[in-house]
Amino acid sequence: MEGVLWKWTNYWNGWQTRWFILENGVLTYYKSQEEVNQGCRGSIKVQACEINVNAIDNTRLDLVIPGEQHIYLKAATSQERQQWLVALGSAKACVQKRTRNEPTEPNSNALKKKKSELRLYCDLLMQQVHVIKNANGDVEKMDDATRLLGATCDTFIKTLEECMELSNANVMYNVVPNHDAILPPTKKI
Repeated sequence: MEGVLWKWTNYWNGWQTRWFILENGVLTYYKSQEEVNQGCRGSIKVQACEINVNAIDNTRLDLVIPGEQHIYLKAATSQERQQWLVALGSAKACVQKRTRNEPTEPNSNALKKKKSELRLYCDLLMQQVHVIKNANGDVEKMDDATRLLGATCDTFIKTLEECMELSNANVMYNVVPNHDAILPPTKKI
């Protein structure tokens, strides 16, 4: 996915438009579409960040690498933000699925990340349902709110299933008996 998003630069310049490209699990941004060949201004691995929606501004999303970096973004419309959120969440899920091919012991960080994604999609679903409930017969509002509802539901369910798999894997990992612990003590002669 690619397109224009507003990026918070600093208090002097405020929100500035930037050209963003999401490819292979990396979100890269440029000053403009014309300057793509001149090199990027910055990039962030989607797998490494938390994706947060703003509770007040329905066009805003924040990418956070805990303890390191915050990227504040705005889309032109709430529907455009929704498209970016679904694309970012899907990219994050795909990257994690690719890296999960190797056998690794379950850890709480993977589950914590999945729960964070789940919270994101839950918030999006709640916002969309709220708009639909308060549309008061306004077909345009209802159409806008339902346009990406199916994709959000699908992604929410997929993420929930992955969360359950991780949770079950963690439980199974913790339940596996330690055979050394049940052996009787040996006498030394």
